[in-house]
Amino acid sequence: MPSPKAKCSANRSGSPGLSGSTNGNGRYEFMSLNRIPPPILLQRQGSEPTAAAKLRASESPTRRRGSGSSTSSNTGMPEEDCMRLNPSFIGIALSSLLAIDLWLSKRLGVCACEDSSFGSIRPLMKLIEISGHGIPWLVGTFYGLYKADSAAGQEVMMNLLMALILDLILVGVVKAVVRRRRPSHNRMDMFATFSVDRYSFPSGHATRAAMCARFLLAHLVLAAPLRVLVLLWSGLVGLSRVLLGRHNVTDVLFGFLMGYWQYNLVEVLWVSSVGLQRVLGLV
Repeated sequence: MPSPKAKCSANRSGSPGLSGSTNGNGRYEFMSLNRIPPPILLQRQGSEPTAAAKLRASESPTRRRGSGSSTSSNTGMPEEDCMRLNPSFIGIALSSLLAIDLWLSKRLGVCACEDSSFGSIRPLMKLIEISGHGIPWLVGTFYGLYKADSAAGQEVMMNLLMALILDLILVGVVKAVVRRRRPSHNRMDMFATFSVDRYSFPSGHATRAAMCARFLLAHLVLAAPLRVLVLLWSGLVGLSRVLLGRHNVTDVLFGFLMGYWQYNLVEVLWVSSVGLQRVLGLV
């Protein structure tokens, strides 16, 4: 029967990290770790860089992006949607300006209906609205072209007619592209509306008022009091659009800018009296 010391030695020999062999006397001789065979040392040295490489790979940006995508997949939301949840500064600014525009337009719509705070002046605002409508301007321009008895008068009237047609085309295209609805407090009782008139941006009355005001000041009106009246009429047309609830404030402001630019285009496309005579000769 083996002695307790032999059992203890046997248990120690089976423990991890220790290595030994028996001699002729049946005793175990333990070897130190420094005497481990070289292949074992090489194997351990080879495993150390592998572990370090795994650690570096886990800390690499690619691995981090992969972990981020796995996190987004765990939340059940794509990475693009997660990015959209963080709006940019420009988006917040535009949303704030839009909210201010809607709030201010509703506060200024004091003539939107007869029961409004200034509903008593609604007929006057509708009269100013008609003065900026395209049909009266087209009819008046045709009449002026028919009554013009000089080449200079025909030239001015013909270019004014072209400017009005250009305004109708450009405003209709922009309205069809933007498709912004009119304010909710607007009443659709406008004079002679068309399909694109259910949209709000930009204000066709504002573009026409700005363009015709520049045209009149440059070619027809010379007296100072009349020039003041033309500018006052143009501003009242734009103001009536907001007071009647037809447009938002930004619709009118952009309409003024667009009408101002349209007159520059009319000057570029101006048809002289010689060219007008050629066109009339062909007709």
